[in-house]
This record gives sequence, C-alpha cells and structure tokens, in this order.
Amino acid sequence: MFRPTRILQVAVASLFLSGCASSNNGHTVSDTGSTVNQTTVSNDRINSSRTPGALQAASTPGDFLGPNGRLLPELEAFARQTAQAQGVPPSQVEALLKTAKYNATAVRLMTPPARQGRIRRAWLSYRQRHVDPIRIRRGAAFWQDHRRALEQASVRSGVPASIMVAIIGIETVYGQYTGDHRVLDTLTTLGFRYPDPSRPERQAMFREQLADLILLDHQRKLDAYTVEGSFAGAMGLPQFMPGSLMRYAVDGNGDGRVDLAGNTDDAIASVGNFLKEHGWVRDVPVFAPVRLPADAARLAQDGLTPLSDWPRLKAAGAQALPGGGTRWQTQALGVIDLQDEIRGTHDYRTATPNFFAITHYNRSYFYAASVADLAREIQARTGF
Repeated sequence: MFRPTRILQVAVASLFLSGCASSNNGHTVSDTGSTVNQTTVSNDRINSSRTPGALQAASTPGDFLGPNGRLLPELEAFARQTAQAQGVPPSQVEALLKTAKYNATAVRLMTPPARQGRIRRAWLSYRQRHVDPIRIRRGAAFWQDHRRALEQASVRSGVPASIMVAIIGIETVYGQYTGDHRVLDTLTTLGFRYPDPSRPERQAMFREQLADLILLDHQRKLDAYTVEGSFAGAMGLPQFMPGSLMRYAVDGNGDGRVDLAGNTDDAIASVGNFLKEHGWVRDVPVFAPVRLPADAARLAQDGLTPLSDWPRLKAAGAQALPGGGTRWQTQALGVIDLQDEIRGTHDYRTATPNFFAITHYNRSYFYAASVADLAREIQARTGF
C-alpha cells in the first residue's frame, strides 16, 4: 500500500481479506494480529481541461486489451453497464479503461498466504503496533496544528476531535503514507483479476468502486488518469474509497471543493461526517464505563451491531462506574472480546453505538478499539 514499508502494505491486504469498510454488508468480524487499514480515497478536484499527457495515454494499449486493441469482453460489458448506470458517455468510460495497467503488487498483496489453519488473534500485539509512541506524539502535534478545524468538525458531527485525530493517525500516520499506486490500475486489477477465487464478493466490490471512480472522474471531482492511492484503492489522509468519497466526503474549509489528499480541513471534516452518517451518537463514549461480571464471556457477542442494552447487562451483574455520563445507558450496547490467543488473554469491554460506528470504517474490533485507545492517549498528552 505505502511506499516505504511492507508492514503497511500487508495492513490493507488484511483488511480486504476480512472485510471492506466502505462496503460493510457482512456481520462477521475477523481480528488477527495483522494491521488493518480502512478503505477510503482522496478527492482531488481537477481543472476543467485534461492534460495532453492524459489524453495521449488514453490511446496507448494497456494490459486489459485484446489483440485488436479493444477492451477484453468482460471489460467491454462492464464499460457498457457503467456508462448506462452512471450516466457517463460510453466513449469516455472506454477511453479511461483502455489506459488501465495490471498491478502485480496489488495482486501479490491480496493473495491469501499459503498456510494451514487460521491465523491466531493477537489483540495485544495489534494494539502495540497502533497505539504507539510515534502516533501519540505526532497526533498531539497534529491536534495542536489543526485545533480549529477539529473543533469545527466536532461541533458539526458530534465526533470528538480525539477520535478524528486517531483515525487519521492509524490510517496514514498523519499523511506520511497515503500510497503511490494509480487507483485506476489498482481497482481494475482487483475488479477483474482478484487473486482469491473463493471470495467473488471482493471482486464485485472492487468493480463497484471502479464504477464510482469513473463517475467521480466524469464529475471532475478527481482525475482518474492520475490520482494515486494505496494498492487497495484507498486515497488521501483518511484513506477513503471512491464510494465513501462520493457519499461522505465534505468541504471542511468552505472553499467550494473537496481535497482529501491536500487539504487537512477537508480530511478532518470528512472523517467526522463519515462516522456521523454511520450512527455516531453525540456525547456518548466509545466504551461504556462498566464493570462486567467475572463470567463476562457469556455476555460477549460477535457481529457489527450491538445486541444488548444496559437493563440486560445490569441484570446479568454489570455495574456502572463513574465517568462517561449516563446517556450511554439509553443506547444499544454490546460486550466485545478483544482476545489474544497467543497470550491466552481476554479484554472484555462494553461497546456503545460509537464503537460500532467505527467498525463501518474498518470491520475489525481490534481496529475500532485501537482508535479509541489511541484517542485517549493523544488526548491525555494534549490536555484538551
């Protein structure tokens, strides 16, 4: 995914093997020791005219063309369907797809590892990699530098500044790693050459994202000939996929355009808006201040929707602790198990709707819990 480190490349690969944040239709959660990044995209507006280089590239044979220079049949069919569904001229769709190149790196990193048995879950290792001194230190500086934008986004969305800072930190270490793969190549490759035949829904998801990318290009909200991102198609500081960009990205500084790669205000506001639109509840913590009974394992749930509430948990022996207000007591709740199979430990927590809102960003319980823990550490360092 990112130029300097293989660790962050494997990170997003793990995401797509377990679930896509912008296409979150399942109800299972897979938490392994691997890093998992959200799937999102930068929204670079472009000038009203194409560059000569981009136009020239449109007529250069690519890796998804037949000997006759036409798109391969499956891509031709996709182009027709996309043009009709998105209201884009067919010639424009075909010209763009003809420039797509096969991305071997994306295929390699999306290929499931050859192994026997499943990967053991390792919460403590995962947390250590994400709630780390670098992200805490840089997160505090990021908060200081962008305090006004964070406060404004928090007022609009109800999402605390600390949560928005933590997500951007986990996703790209505050813009340090945003990806250098052409998104058109990545999405075309994974949409038509996805390496795991047992997961056809993944290939279908990438085709949907490719169709959204084409529409965004038609709307001049980005230049699909040049825009870059991760090997999974995620772009910008908050790593939005095209679909998330279309539906949740917002103009944070009021300049009339949205740029998640180059404008930090837009990135911050878009993270807040994404969580708001996925059920964030104002003035409710991510984890309820609850002491669970000794046999909390019987209360634990799986899935991406809270399945309990405070009256039931209280009847099962849970006790409310000071702090966090009382509004969480009127919300749906879910007891989650942050299990570390390597160390043989369990970290049971009472999750509010805000925890589950974060799982729309990334399906992993480990990811959502790391966001909450990193946010707390950064806030403690800033003192805000």
